[in-house]
Amino acid sequence: MEVFNEIEPLKAFLKDKRTTCSIGLVPTMGALHAGHSSLIQFSKQENQLTVTSIFVNPVQFNNPKDLEKYPRMLEHDINMLCKAGCDVLFVPDTQEMYKQPSTIQFDFGHLDKILEGKFRPGHFSGVAIIVSKFFHIVQPNIAYFGQKDFQQFKVIEKLVNELQFDLLLRPVPIFREADGLAMSSRNLRLNETERKKAIVFYESLLFAKQMLLQGKMISQVKELVKQKCELVEGVRLEYFEMVSSENLLAQDIVTEKSILLIAGFVGEVRLIDNLMMTP
Repeated sequence: MEVFNEIEPLKAFLKDKRTTCSIGLVPTMGALHAGHSSLIQFSKQENQLTVTSIFVNPVQFNNPKDLEKYPRMLEHDINMLCKAGCDVLFVPDTQEMYKQPSTIQFDFGHLDKILEGKFRPGHFSGVAIIVSKFFHIVQPNIAYFGQKDFQQFKVIEKLVNELQFDLLLRPVPIFREADGLAMSSRNLRLNETERKKAIVFYESLLFAKQMLLQGKMISQVKELVKQKCELVEGVRLEYFEMVSSENLLAQDIVTEKSILLIAGFVGEVRLIDNLMMTP
């Protein structure tokens, strides 16, 4: 696996490869898990060259403590990437990606004002800035993103369409632990007791889906989900919504496009998850 810390050597390397290889990009913030490996496997199936980036992007964190505590484990990540068959790793530092403080702001209309955007103002603008940088640097044919961050994918989809990036986006299904917990780098911050409690969010999604398919009103289901989470000590529900997977607008009635999204805290660790109402 080739490893690059600087932009220009990476661009020079990829320029030579681009004439004969299709390039897949898997952007990450490190602390890799099996879900990331699945992204790499999807890329390897469709491309001759797979590039993974590891960069904890400061401008997408609206909570400085969250940025400080985000797990960093580069040696582990490199070993995992080698086993997964990644071809190129790009691991820049903050100075390399932000030669000067960023003052650009993206506005995605309602897409970045609701759900995650409501509780993490400026988050998606920061995501769009760093993703745009990686798209320009790597110029991938296909970029791969996990569907756990469903709202993020919709924001990036709009970014690609609006700015006409010449690439395809591939959403990859959520990768889950044996008990159903969505794999996340943030799971590493959970202690053993918190880890057991964290499954309540996925259980709430399954429960809500069942209730909605049985004809319960979304307002009733929201209250039931809230009560379910309140029963678990140390768990705090932030939001639970049913929205359209096309535009993320709230829905009162189940359709073939409906998706359930949930976010909350287990102790100090914030987790998100989602579940489609139809296969």
